[in-house]
Amino acid sequence: MRLSLRQLQIFLAVAQCGSTTAAATALALSQSATSAALNELESLLDIVLFDRVGKRLVINDNGRVLLPQAREMLDAAATIEKQFGRHAALSGNGLNLGASTTIGIYVLPPLLAAAFGKHAANPPLVKIRNTAEIAAAVANFELDLGFIEGPCTDAALEVAPWLTDELLVVGAPDHPLALQSARREVTLDELRAAHWLLREPGSGTRDAVEQALAPYLHSLRSAGEFSNAEAIKHGAAEGLGLACLSRLIVADFLANGRLVALSTALPPLTRHFFIVYHRRKLLSPRLQAFLTFCRTEPVRSHP
Repeated sequence: MRLSLRQLQIFLAVAQCGSTTAAATALALSQSATSAALNELESLLDIVLFDRVGKRLVINDNGRVLLPQAREMLDAAATIEKQFGRHAALSGNGLNLGASTTIGIYVLPPLLAAAFGKHAANPPLVKIRNTAEIAAAVANFELDLGFIEGPCTDAALEVAPWLTDELLVVGAPDHPLALQSARREVTLDELRAAHWLLREPGSGTRDAVEQALAPYLHSLRSAGEFSNAEAIKHGAAEGLGLACLSRLIVADFLANGRLVALSTALPPLTRHFFIVYHRRKLLSPRLQAFLTFCRTEPVRSHP
């Protein structure tokens, strides 16, 4: 078998870039070398991996079958290269982490400081996206670990419960229901009639809020959708609507009086944070050590 990691790397680059010319640029190779490697791979496997559409190469069903296997093999090879000679100590060097927004902003920074030191020479690379995007990146071997705040049903991923987060219903101090809350509990009917500021679909916060409130309010009347929880926090403080957000996010505005937590007929609202990684990923000693640290170290946040 003459299959090489370089051929698989070039195959992945072409699949991502859509042409051998663009893939060659991304890999700092010549276009002729890139085309030759792709042709060798197709000849070796005796299949066509791409449909030629004009100057574009569009991955076909054969290519889609090979894609996850190629990613897995390259990820395993990269892990082997990184782990030897540096496995005795926990080091952030080489780790690619992803986190959904709330975790990435409020939970992960102090955790990384505790794990790797506040002045680490080679800290991990961290991508912050919504839950759906982080789960997809972990499934594609683009990230070693993901920290998410919403449900994940991808069968390729190991999903481990991590932390419990408290959700609060908040509004501006002069919001009618906030004024009402100072005198008595806000009823479920009043909450159903209210307008809410929401995250975008695919956000872990959006999923958690809908799951927490749907059994009691059935649906939420949207006053606007935002792709950032900070924007929702500021919008609620300006009186645009109510919001249901993590205490981590609103702690500073509660402390300075820009927001108030409403007393409502709802039960206490919580959600879970999860750690996800690919079931078939080769976990290096460094990654195993960081996973153990995350599961055992008390997490501090700095809202």
